[in-house]
Amino acid sequence: MSERHRNNTRTASGGRPGRLRARRLPGDITLRYSARTVTVTVVLLLACFGTAVLGLFTGTYRIGGGQVLNALTGGGSGADRFIVVDQRLPRICAALLVGACLGLSGALFQSLARNPLASPDVIGFTTGSTSGALTVILAGGGGTGVGVGTGAVLGGLVTAVVVYALTSPRGVSGNRLVLAGIAVGAMLASFNAFLITRADLESAESAKAWTYGSLNAITWTQVVPLLVALPVPAAAALAAGRPLRMMEMGDDTAGALGVNVQRVRATSLLLGVALAAAATAVAGPIGFLALAAPQLARRVTRGTGVTPGSAMLVGALILAVADATAQRVLSPFQIPVGLVTGALGGLYLLGLLWQEKRGDARRA
Repeated sequence: MSERHRNNTRTASGGRPGRLRARRLPGDITLRYSARTVTVTVVLLLACFGTAVLGLFTGTYRIGGGQVLNALTGGGSGADRFIVVDQRLPRICAALLVGACLGLSGALFQSLARNPLASPDVIGFTTGSTSGALTVILAGGGGTGVGVGTGAVLGGLVTAVVVYALTSPRGVSGNRLVLAGIAVGAMLASFNAFLITRADLESAESAKAWTYGSLNAITWTQVVPLLVALPVPAAAALAAGRPLRMMEMGDDTAGALGVNVQRVRATSLLLGVALAAAATAVAGPIGFLALAAPQLARRVTRGTGVTPGSAMLVGALILAVADATAQRVLSPFQIPVGLVTGALGGLYLLGLLWQEKRGDARRA
């Protein structure tokens, strides 16, 4: 085997060339990993846990550490249990789960399109989910419930079908996916604005507040379905990670290595849309997270491609930190977390522009 071929194979496996380790698992399965990726994963898990503990033990309503522990074990006063178990805990779980969904969705789309701008909020799928949810909200006059979640999922899936139909004749990849998604998303954004302008004042205010993306009114009713449903698409997306990294080398190369390109592409698109729609159904549209999390994960792991597992953890950590900031920056007033992620996303893009400018200056 040539050195170039060995490097390509290692790149497709997701690690830096020459730094992969292998471990044989039961069932004749070989697990390849890099030591840095494992270290980063452990650090991210600890950071998520630390952020969750901080959110659980602190807040506007002051509760001592012992009282928090008593509330978690079923003791303490009714007020303490309500604050800790029915408000803080579901909100923390929602932030971690929604962030994980968006980070993983963004990783799938960016790997599928081989474009760092391919995230569900940029290419219109989140806007489609918003259209479905707004239709339910304005038709039924409510802002929560199974109906809104169903509308968000259906809206995202319909948008995916339209974008896929527009791009599939010449292949769902690269700039075609991004351009088609942006075009469809722009039309859906106009449709969403039209829906709000045609609604009565009370419904319009409820719908507009939902479009900011917020975890302020999260309950277990919204969290439990996502907690139960997430493991299946997450496992499928992680399993698709290696074929997707092979496809980043080109469809012909991936096909020669035994990848069913069309099946992997269709499955990844469906999984990415489902994850983004599920996140939107719970928290509303949250911008920039799916765009930034995969790229930040790639930078911290120093991988040559998008890593779905790390992207999922980075997304969870970012949203948990952003929500903690949203709760405390103007305390006792709580701002929607979507505004915080939007501001962080703007800073992230400015940082990328600054890095590019410095790189151009060095090369000059």
